[in-house]
Amino acid sequence: MPHIQQLSPHVADLIAAGEVVERPASVVKELIENAIDAGASAVVAELQNGGMSLIRVTDDGCGVAPGELPTAFLRHATSKMRSAGDLAAIGTLGFRGEALAAISAVSRLDVFTRQKGAPQGASLRLEAGVPGPVEPAGCPEGSTFAVRDLFFNTPARLKFMKSDSAEGSAAAGLIAQIALSHPEVSIRFLRDGKEELHTPGDGKLLSAVYAVRGRDFALGLREVEGGGENVTVRGYVTEPLAGRGSRAMQTFFCCGRVIRSALLTAALEEAYANRQMKGRFPGCVLHIDLPLHMVDVNVHPAKTVVKFVNERAVFSAVHHTVRDALDAAGREVPGAAVPPSPAVSVPAFSPAPVRTAAKPGEGFYQTMDAKTFREQAAPSRDKPRTPGPSLSSNAELGRRLTFRDSARPARTPQVPPEPAPQSAPGAFASPPEPPKTAAPEPEQTVLPAEPAPWRFAGEVLHTYIIAEDGTNVWLIDKHAAHERIHFDRLKANPEPVMRQQLLAPLAVELPGEQYAVLLENLPLLEEFGFAAEDFGAGCLMVRAVPSEIDAGLVRETLEMLAEKLLTAGEADPSAARDAMLHTMACKAAIKGGWSSDPSELKVLIRKVQSGEVQFCPHGRPVKVCISKYEVEKMFRRA
Repeated sequence: MPHIQQLSPHVADLIAAGEVVERPASVVKELIENAIDAGASAVVAELQNGGMSLIRVTDDGCGVAPGELPTAFLRHATSKMRSAGDLAAIGTLGFRGEALAAISAVSRLDVFTRQKGAPQGASLRLEAGVPGPVEPAGCPEGSTFAVRDLFFNTPARLKFMKSDSAEGSAAAGLIAQIALSHPEVSIRFLRDGKEELHTPGDGKLLSAVYAVRGRDFALGLREVEGGGENVTVRGYVTEPLAGRGSRAMQTFFCCGRVIRSALLTAALEEAYANRQMKGRFPGCVLHIDLPLHMVDVNVHPAKTVVKFVNERAVFSAVHHTVRDALDAAGREVPGAAVPPSPAVSVPAFSPAPVRTAAKPGEGFYQTMDAKTFREQAAPSRDKPRTPGPSLSSNAELGRRLTFRDSARPARTPQVPPEPAPQSAPGAFASPPEPPKTAAPEPEQTVLPAEPAPWRFAGEVLHTYIIAEDGTNVWLIDKHAAHERIHFDRLKANPEPVMRQQLLAPLAVELPGEQYAVLLENLPLLEEFGFAAEDFGAGCLMVRAVPSEIDAGLVRETLEMLAEKLLTAGEADPSAARDAMLHTMACKAAIKGGWSSDPSELKVLIRKVQSGEVQFCPHGRPVKVCISKYEVEKMFRRA
C-alpha cells in the first residue's frame, strides 16, 4: 500500500497550472484581464508562433510596486480581495490570485513594471516559477509581461497543442470578446508582427463591434436596451433576416465579464420565435448588468461560467428586452420611406386643407398624376381566372377574419372632370379673394400626411404578388403573408385553451430528464390543455390534449415543453403554444400555385405595407424589395 505524502511545491504548481493555463489563449486572457483590472486604457497583445514562443502583453495601468513583484507570483496572492466576504460581491475580472503563478510555472517569464509617478521601474525574471532578483529598469508607466517557451517543462502538454495558426486563432477570438466587453479600453492585437485588431477605446460599443466583427455585421444590428428586477440589458442584436448558421456570433457579458450561458442563449432565441427561420440563429452582443451579490462568478477556473441567484429574472429581462426591440422594428411602416407626392401650394392665409370623408375618391384624384390614374383607375382588363380556392372562399377567413379596408377610388371607365377652381366647394376651401392692391403673401407648402398606398401590379407563378411604390418593386409571398395573418389571429384569441378528451388514454414514454421535469410541472401542462398523470417507469398517461393539436403530435409537443423547462428554467405559455398554432395557420392559408382574386391580393398588400405582416410564423420573410436602380442596372440603363 503506497504511503500518503504531500506533493512538492513544484509538482503542486504544475497541477494548478494545468487548471488555469490550458493553451496560449488562456495566458492571453488572464494577462489582458489583469491589465483591465489595473485600470489600463490601452492594451497591446503580441503573439509569435501562435503564442508558443512568445506572448507579450503591455498596458498603461497602475503598475506593481517593486517590493511586491515576487509576491505577485505566489499562489493565492492578489490585491483584489481581502476577506471571505468579498467573494459575495466580486467586481473584478480576476480575484483568485492564481493566474501569474500558474503562467510562470510552465514558462519563462519576464515582467517590466513602473507605477504612475515613479522615477523608475523594476523588472523580474522567472523560470518554471522560480523568481530571480528584482532589478531596476527603465520602462514606461504600466506593465509588460513577456511569456516565452510556454510548456517547455511539461512535454506531455505540448503533445496536445494544435498548429500555430489554430492556437493563434483561438487567442484572437478571446481578445475579440474582451474588446467587446470593455469598449472603453483600446485593445491592439499583433500576430507575427501583423496587426489584426485595433479598437478605438472610445467607450462606444458599436465602435468596438465595428472593429471586431466588421462593417457588414455592424450595419445589420439593432440596438436593444431595457431590463427589469434589478437586471439591465443593453447591446445589439441582429435583424431576423440576418440569421447565422451557428451560434458563433452570440456573445454575452455579465458585469463586464465574458460568459457562456445556456440560459441567456435560450432567452435570446425565444425572443426570435416566429421571426427566425428554422436552422438559423440570431447574433448578438449583449451586456447584462446586475448587482454583484446576485451573481456567482466563483464557479469555474476559467471564470466563463456564472450562476445567477434569480435565473427567472435574468431570463425574463433578456427575453422581453430583445422581443420589445424586434416588435418596435416590426411596427415601422415600410411605406414611410416612399417619397411624398408633389407638393400643393396654397396661399399663406388659406386655412389648413381638410380631407373630407363624404367623397372618398376626391383626395385620390387630387394627389395623383395622369399616368398613375390611367394605371389605377382605368377599366380593368383582367382575364378570366383559373378556377381554384381563394381567400374569399376560405370559410374560416369569412367567419373570423376581417381586413381593414382603406378608402380607395372605385374602378370606373369614366374620365374625371376637370378640377374645379379652389373657390368651388371641395377639399380645399379658400376665403374670398383679397384686393389686388394687397401685398403678396409668402406661400407655404402642404405635404401629404400619409404615404401613398402600394400599387398592385400583378401576380406571377400564382404565388408572388407584384407591387410598386414609385421607387421600389415589392415581391410578396401570398402564402407566407396569409399564414402570418391566420397565426396572429389564433394567437390573439383571448379564450382559454379548449381540450378534447381522448377515446383511449395515450401512454407517452420520455427520457429521464424530460420525464422528471414534466412531473414537477404538471400544473403547467394543465395550462396548455393537457390532462396527464404519472404512469411510472418514465411514462406519462395523457387523457386529454388541446383541441388545437392532433393526437399524433402529443409526444412531440411534450418533448418541446420539457426541453424549454430544462434549458430556460421556465416555459412561456404563449411561446410554447406557438408551435401548436403553426400547423393550423399553415393549413388555413392560401397555397402557392392557387389562383387568387386581385381584390384579395390587395388586402394582403395593405397588410404588408402597414407593417402588420413581416414574417411567416416560421421566420421566413414575406416580402422582397427590388429598387428602381437595381432594375435599371439589370437592363444597363443605370
